[in-house]
Amino acid sequence: MILDRTDQNTGAQVLFGLACVVVIVFGLRYAAPILLPSALALFLAVLSLPAMMKLRSRGVPKAAAVILPVLLNVAIVVLLILVASSSFSELQTALPTYQQTLLNLQDAWTQRFEASTDIAISDYITTNIGEFLDPASILGFAGGAVGRVAQILSMTFLVFLIMAFMLSEATVFPAKFDYLTQGRAIQEDRLRKVVEEVQTYLGIKTVISLATGLLLGVWVWALGLDFPVLLGLTAFLLNYVPTVGSIIAAVPAILLSIILVGTVGHAAVVTLGYVTVNTVFGNIIEPNLLGRQLGLSTLVVILSLLFWGWAWGPMGALLSVPLTVVVKIWLENTNDLRWVAVLLDSAPPPVVLEEEAVD
Repeated sequence: MILDRTDQNTGAQVLFGLACVVVIVFGLRYAAPILLPSALALFLAVLSLPAMMKLRSRGVPKAAAVILPVLLNVAIVVLLILVASSSFSELQTALPTYQQTLLNLQDAWTQRFEASTDIAISDYITTNIGEFLDPASILGFAGGAVGRVAQILSMTFLVFLIMAFMLSEATVFPAKFDYLTQGRAIQEDRLRKVVEEVQTYLGIKTVISLATGLLLGVWVWALGLDFPVLLGLTAFLLNYVPTVGSIIAAVPAILLSIILVGTVGHAAVVTLGYVTVNTVFGNIIEPNLLGRQLGLSTLVVILSLLFWGWAWGPMGALLSVPLTVVVKIWLENTNDLRWVAVLLDSAPPPVVLEEEAVD
């Protein structure tokens, strides 16, 4: 009855749609303790599925084919935790030195400015630049971040458990879906296309992010910056967030360049490396590998960061763009919701000729 009335009343349709959106949004936030580990497990399962299928094709037993990819993911996560912990420990030791260097740079710049302008700038500046690198405040922020990471890692066992069950179900799910979609080939093809596109996107995005982090880590190491491993890891993680992520990842490297070298030229070279790597991988290689543009507009990227960060916390913000792209792929393959995918896209819609529109 309600749906019949909304077909006759556009205003009711809008209100009904907005009500559905509100229910979904607050449902996502309320169910975050369940949905977040499930989403993480799904992403890991999608990335590990080709390896599992290859093992199965070579005659490896099902249990071993499921456990081996899970153990590989566990090893990678443990390695990342160890690397991050070691880098944070080194950062704690180096912070006082960085603070003193910034104070010396501030004094030198102040004296140079006063000598060239005869203006006592020190009478107007009451805050030292070094205070922005106060070890207590930075370590407090890092401690808060580590605490949030520890909270996320507390559900690691649940994530990998769900991932293992997803991989085990992947071997029988196609047969179940074939049975459920008997006589509905269009729905079956649509779901298969969505799954294949999501798998392709996540696989290529992960490879591109790894290459970006590796190259930028080598770049800052070659330029003599400290913590190249931590900077490369940061670039790898933030590469999942296009445009905004690359800018945020470049800020620590530029600050380190100013602290350690103190010249505009060196900072410009560091910036040039970040711009070049992100431009080549993000605008040339990645679209060519995907075969088409799956990008989101900058506004959608920012809004997705805000939304998923609000709904699922820091990990939701990190997964915001992959989650939004997955939603976009699903919308593109749903006829009555394809217009939403067009609004999310970074590129304008294709021009439709009048003859094609009439047909």
